[in-house]
Amino acid sequence: MTGVVALVFLAIGYQTALFIHAAAVEHIASNRDCPDTVYVYDGALPPDLSGWAADGEAARMDDGNSRGSDGGNSGRSGKDGSSGRFGNGYGKSKTGLRAGEVPRAGREDAEKAVTSSEEGQRGRIIVRKNAPHSPEVMAVRAAHPPRKIQLFRFNPNTASVDDFMRLGFTEKQAVSIRNYRQKGGRFRRKSDFARSYVVSEEMYRRLEDYIDIPAVDLNRADSAALDALPGIGPYFVKKIIAHRKALGGFSYPEQLMDIYHFDQEKFNGLADLVTVGPAPPYPIWSLPEDSLCCHPYIGSYAAHGVVVYRQNTPRTEWTVDGLAAAGILRPECVLKLKRCRLAAP
Repeated sequence: MTGVVALVFLAIGYQTALFIHAAAVEHIASNRDCPDTVYVYDGALPPDLSGWAADGEAARMDDGNSRGSDGGNSGRSGKDGSSGRFGNGYGKSKTGLRAGEVPRAGREDAEKAVTSSEEGQRGRIIVRKNAPHSPEVMAVRAAHPPRKIQLFRFNPNTASVDDFMRLGFTEKQAVSIRNYRQKGGRFRRKSDFARSYVVSEEMYRRLEDYIDIPAVDLNRADSAALDALPGIGPYFVKKIIAHRKALGGFSYPEQLMDIYHFDQEKFNGLADLVTVGPAPPYPIWSLPEDSLCCHPYIGSYAAHGVVVYRQNTPRTEWTVDGLAAAGILRPECVLKLKRCRLAAP
C-alpha cells in the first residue's frame, strides 16, 4: 500500500514539474520581445561614448545643451569623457555601467527610442533593451525563435489555431478561442470578439480593421446559421425557411417581419447581421394558379385573378401596377410585391 501511495505522489510530482517547466518556458519565450532594461543617455554625449549613436539609429533632438529633469547641466562632460549628472552619481548608472556604455551582448536585439517631446526629457536618449541573461534563459529563447506576426483578413468563427498565432496570439490564447467555438460560442459582431477575455484592447485595436465576419445570407443560410442569429430559435428557423420557400427566395431583409410574431424589435436585433444574396426571380407571369396561391402576397383569390388577367390582357401590360388597377391585389400587397424580384413577362 505504501508503495502505491508513493507511486501516486511521484506521478503527481512529475506532472507538476512538467507543468511548471512548460509555464516557465512560455514565460521566458513570451518576454523575449519585451526589453527589461532601460538606459538613459545624454544627447550631448559624443558618438564614441554612446556606442550606437554613430550608427545613425538614434538622433539628437536639440543642440546638445539640454538639461536633465533634475535641472542640472547634464550636457557637460568631464575630462575623462564621462557625462555630468546621471541619476544620483557621476559617470555610472545603478547597473554599474559607465554612462554611455552599452553591453555588447544582445545588442542586435536592442530597441532604441528617442524622446524629447516633454520638457523634462529634452536631449535625453532612452534605450530599451534586454540585459544579459543566464545561458539557460538564452537557450530557451534560442529554441523558441520569435514568431513573425502577420496581419490579414480573418473570420474569428473559422480561423484556425495557426491563423490566430500568425496574428500574434499565443498558442494558449488561440486554443482558448477554438475551444470557445467548439462549445457553441460564436462571434456575431466585431464587438463580440473584442469582449473575449483573451483579446486585449491593444490586440483588438490592431486587428479591428482585419476582422471579417460575413453577414448571414437569408437565401443560402442553413438551419444552423439561422439558429445562430440573436433571438432566433428552432421555431423561427422553421418559419424563416418556410417563408423563404413560399417567396421563392427573399428579396429584401424586411420580409422577415412578414412572419407571425417577428416584430420590428426582433428585426432590429439582427438587421446588421443578415443580407440577401442572389435568388431566381419569381415567375409570377408563368406559374399556374395552384403555385401562385402559395405566395404570401398573392393568395388563392388573387392567384385566380392573376391567371384571368394574363388571359385577357396584352403581355405588354403585365405589371404589378396593372394587377393593382384591376383590383386583383390588395394595396398593402402591391407595395410588397413591387419590391420583390419578379421575372419579366
